[in-house]
Amino acid sequence: MRYRQLGLTALVGLGLLSGTCTWARQDVQSVPTHRFFHVQLGANETLPASGRLLLFAEDAKTAKSQSKDGTIKEVDIDDLDPAQVTIAAQDVYRIAPGQVIDIDADKLAFPKSWSSLPAGDYVVQAVLDVHHNYNYLGRSAGDVVSDVMTVHLPTNDIPTLTLNTTMPAEDPWKVPDSAPAGARESVAAAKKASQPVDFVSPSLSAFWGRPIHMRARVLLPPGYDASSNKHYPTVYYTHGFGGTLDRMVRVFAYVNDAMTKGEMPPMIWVFLDESSATGTHEFADSVNNGPWGEALTTELIPYLESHYRMDADVNGRFLNGHSSGGWATLWMQTRYPKIFGGTWSTSPDPSDFHDFTGPNLYAPGANVYHKPDGAPWPLVRDKGKVLVTFQQYAQMERVLGPYGGQMASFDWVFSPRGEDGRPEQMFNRDTGDVDPAVVMYWRDHYDIAYRLENNWPTLKSDLDGKIHLYVGTADTFYLDGAAHRLKAVLDGLHAHSDIRFIPGRTHFDLYKAGDDRMAMLKQISWDMYAVARPDSKLKPNMNQTH
Repeated sequence: MRYRQLGLTALVGLGLLSGTCTWARQDVQSVPTHRFFHVQLGANETLPASGRLLLFAEDAKTAKSQSKDGTIKEVDIDDLDPAQVTIAAQDVYRIAPGQVIDIDADKLAFPKSWSSLPAGDYVVQAVLDVHHNYNYLGRSAGDVVSDVMTVHLPTNDIPTLTLNTTMPAEDPWKVPDSAPAGARESVAAAKKASQPVDFVSPSLSAFWGRPIHMRARVLLPPGYDASSNKHYPTVYYTHGFGGTLDRMVRVFAYVNDAMTKGEMPPMIWVFLDESSATGTHEFADSVNNGPWGEALTTELIPYLESHYRMDADVNGRFLNGHSSGGWATLWMQTRYPKIFGGTWSTSPDPSDFHDFTGPNLYAPGANVYHKPDGAPWPLVRDKGKVLVTFQQYAQMERVLGPYGGQMASFDWVFSPRGEDGRPEQMFNRDTGDVDPAVVMYWRDHYDIAYRLENNWPTLKSDLDGKIHLYVGTADTFYLDGAAHRLKAVLDGLHAHSDIRFIPGRTHFDLYKAGDDRMAMLKQISWDMYAVARPDSKLKPNMNQTH
């Protein structure tokens, strides 16, 4: 990263860096040529705006070859190929309609400075991330974007991009025309069978000094009658990183369809939203995010059980979640074993920090960017091929913004609070060096394997037999490594657990069987029901189940 205060915008505008005369070339040959762009807020905008200004550039030939008809409507990051798109960023505190600001595309950029891009044509687009949540949601309602422009780089001119389109809010219940047959009916039925929950938490509101809402959606089983005496087991389901309540509509529809057809047993499903401005709070009590676990177990759950016909006992409360949601449910079960009757956690984020998607955070001189032999630590793989390194992911996230990214989210959940009021970073974003003091705090408070190993005599009576964990042996984010370590700890304690490693499965196809991408959820639901209703004769409808 190079930070130069040389007034280069004015020099470029005067043509003094264009190489048109010998003395100019000699005078500036040791000075990096910064690449500037003008960005204007469109005159059709009615109010000033602020946010994180992001600039994206992709080789034009590559972009066109990957588009369906050669038309490029957006230029955006590719999480599975981060080097394909070059990003620049700059915070904008106020820009008025019609106002033009300059962005230095070398000052904060990934994966390289824009002035070092090979000569050629690039498609470029600007986005004003008004809510500072690009790292979590990508482009979302309220963001202001420009049209895609083709620019030849390098150029002596300063191209102008106009932010002229505000992203609209999307209806999460709207089914696209390309959806499979019957999807529209399934979604409509799930909407009718479910109810939104918007609960203001006293403990979280006290922590933040303002009202904090806990949001969920309660899906009721077929035949549910609020006036009857019939009660139901309850499943608390939460999403992974990048998820929201609105992004779980397909799961609502799947579960509702399956219960209606008898493929899943009749239970109440509570879909919990664990997204926040800092990423996923994962229902952990945190000095940075606040007491989310306390709020869930002492406030929201009692509220729900007073409003719905739930079993309201430990053998009728179950947990299920995937990825970050998998870690959240594993954490809730081990932290509150008297509350929940079992967790079925799939592909959870690292539960043993000896293997944090590969790196051992406890090793002397630990580094998350490079192995002891200097080789890069991989982070994302597919069919044995490394797609993204830990360093690429972390440094791309840093350019996109300080809030809501996966790595920053871990810090917000696990880390102590720094003197500046923000969480201390577990590792240095420039070098990858791990801070051992921060890691010790992580271990003492959030390393699940460490907690179990050191507290098993106290936890055993309430926790033994309640941990169910499934992960693929080819997990996209190497999360099978930590699961193996957790299993070794539980086996060493002679604990009863169900930890399965599904051969060849990745992070994204773990649940699949045949044509059913969510088939595992059906089996999990019957396992839960067997705990809640051990004497039930109810069985899956085999005529419907694939």
